[in-house]
Amino acid sequence: MCFYNTTPGEYYLALRMATLRSESFFRWVWRANPFAPVPDNATFSLRPDGDLVLANPDGKIVWSTGTANKDVVRLEILPTGNIVLSDSKGKFVWQSFDHPTDTLLVGQSLRPGGATSLVSRNGGAYSVVLESKGLAMYINNVSSSKPLLYGRLAESSRKVTSITFACEPQTDSDSGAYAYELDLVIGPSQGTAVLARPKYNATLSFLRIEEDGNLVVYTYYDPVDYRAWEKTYAYFYNDLGQVSTCMLPSKCGGFGLCDEEMCVACPTKDGLLGWSESCSTPKLAMGKKCQTTTSSSVDYYKLVGVENFLTSYGKGTDVNVEGCKKRCSSDCKCLGFFYWELESKCWLAPLLGTLAKVSNSSHVAYVKFVK
Repeated sequence: MCFYNTTPGEYYLALRMATLRSESFFRWVWRANPFAPVPDNATFSLRPDGDLVLANPDGKIVWSTGTANKDVVRLEILPTGNIVLSDSKGKFVWQSFDHPTDTLLVGQSLRPGGATSLVSRNGGAYSVVLESKGLAMYINNVSSSKPLLYGRLAESSRKVTSITFACEPQTDSDSGAYAYELDLVIGPSQGTAVLARPKYNATLSFLRIEEDGNLVVYTYYDPVDYRAWEKTYAYFYNDLGQVSTCMLPSKCGGFGLCDEEMCVACPTKDGLLGWSESCSTPKLAMGKKCQTTTSSSVDYYKLVGVENFLTSYGKGTDVNVEGCKKRCSSDCKCLGFFYWELESKCWLAPLLGTLAKVSNSSHVAYVKFVK
């Protein structure tokens, strides 16, 4: 457990996983102050009253466990990676497993009474949330009034009250463990969702919502010094996961067309151009200027055979294409819309992101631009 920084003068108090002898790099698996970095000379201390405190040089408290006057006598990091404060009877008064940031370690849960979500680093653009039907993945901080759903896993037909990241050995009577199953245990007593099955001891694994929105599992194999880390699962990944990488909203950055796991084009009103990281949707009037813009001042260009996460998880509206255009044109937050021509189904798009190429030519998108 130590301080680290990615920006000069801005430090995080964090726990990292790996061994000192390893040539592989360390991965940070928990942060006390994920959204409030501290400057040089900040202090971290277990105070005489039992409160574990991170403070600025001027003494202002940035983070604490809130355990003052609760008979705390011991601070310990357990082999599981759980940071605990114990009282004189050995009972946990506080534990980091109740306060995950973007990561779940083996044995750690999302549950009522503890944390019910994971939030990605660098602004919290993505989150994984425990809901009554399982885990839901959301894009935050978009122009729409609420987060946008872009993925689901560990689903159940009955009410889900907890999800625990687990690693279970797969054994036979002759040779012992032949593989280790990484899974999500669905509570109460609703089975598991298997994520991966490495053929080695995968106890040193963690589940993380990445900065790009992908949900991944990293596994550290202790006997190996070089390249000890392996990505053993990714939600958006053709070989390891459940969904094509082209359905990852951020795959092509702000905007782009994805085909066979690659960003292949930048769609414009003049046609498909070569893709680069600078590819973006057309600039539209915003705020008061948008409110005074009439529908006659905007138009759309059409893309054939494309989808994105909105058509998988958004609630479409039964309306003809002209009606869909009218709705988008009158909505300042609408960047375009997806339309299924055979079903006459419309999805307004407050975010376009990556467009996945599909074989069904009746699944189309219309991108809004100012005339």
